[in-house]
Amino acid sequence: MRPPLAPLEARIDRFDLTVGTAVEFLRGTWPELQEVRFEIGAMPGYDATDQVPRWFIDREARRIVLFRLPIERLLPPGHDDGAHRRMAIESAVFRAAAEYVGREPWDLGHDH
Repeated sequence: MRPPLAPLEARIDRFDLTVGTAVEFLRGTWPELQEVRFEIGAMPGYDATDQVPRWFIDREARRIVLFRLPIERLLPPGHDDGAHRRMAIESAVFRAAAEYVGREPWDLGHDH
């Protein structure tokens, strides 16, 4: 009989957890985000001449789609570690939510 395997913690799982934690914080801070659905997509479609989007906002459907691959993979050189990836994910969630509600990202704290 083998010992049980440790739970797998993949990059996708860490991304989901980081997004979920940031979203719960924001929903507790901004009532207008209570009914917004946050989704995770792998990669957006885009025109090669444009910048790769990190998120997509659909106000009519009340949803924000965060694109995992550009958020995680397009970090500056030397910043591709767990802490910087987590900060990039949280930053994308905050910036997308701020865009959705029409405010600046730094306005999304408890003091506002």
